[in-house]
Amino acid sequence: MKYFIALTSLLVLGSTAVADVKNGQQLHDSNCMKCHDDGVYTREDRFIKNHEALKTQVQRCELNLGLQWFDEQVDDVTNYLDQTYYNFK
Repeated sequence: MKYFIALTSLLVLGSTAVADVKNGQQLHDSNCMKCHDDGVYTREDRFIKNHEALKTQVQRCELNLGLQWFDEQVDDVTNYLDQTYYNFK
């Protein structure tokens, strides 16, 4: 029974993570792309070197744009960028 509950929890968390990345992409595409294209994530001299630095940059941009995102939205965008461009995990 314990294994069933653990497996069920993983499946639920896994499906949530996919939805969060999709939300992150939507938030990114409708907000972040107003200021820059995806070249900032793929250039050779990018200054983001780890997941925490990426999250800090997302928070900085969110603040500069006055978006007032919830923490979960910042995490969604951070995870989207990480999975799509950085692969820190």
